[in-house]
Amino acid sequence: MPPTPDGGGPPGDPPFDDPVPIPLEGTLDLHTFRPSEVGALVPEWLEACRAAGLLELRIIHGKGTGALRRSVEAILARHPAVAAFRAADEGAGGWGATLVSLSPPSHPDRGEE
Repeated sequence: MPPTPDGGGPPGDPPFDDPVPIPLEGTLDLHTFRPSEVGALVPEWLEACRAAGLLELRIIHGKGTGALRRSVEAILARHPAVAAFRAADEGAGGWGATLVSLSPPSHPDRGEE
């Protein structure tokens, strides 16, 4: 079957065969996610940012009903690499975004844990 105009295979197939890498820039926009979808995403993103040396982050969850913000805050409160988090100031999204500070990664080979 010839490829569809979007470059994928038959209708309904994903448009790409392999995952598309997304550069880490220290901001995660969760506007299109439901609270039930962020449980694995946020911790994975935090670890990827930490490994890349990004320790000051912003998570945009929107204002809405606050359900997504509460889910994000619960994840951050339990994550061992999170040193602190707080609502962003108005210039960075106000209570529609959360600023996160991560502790630097430890280096067991240098006697740190």
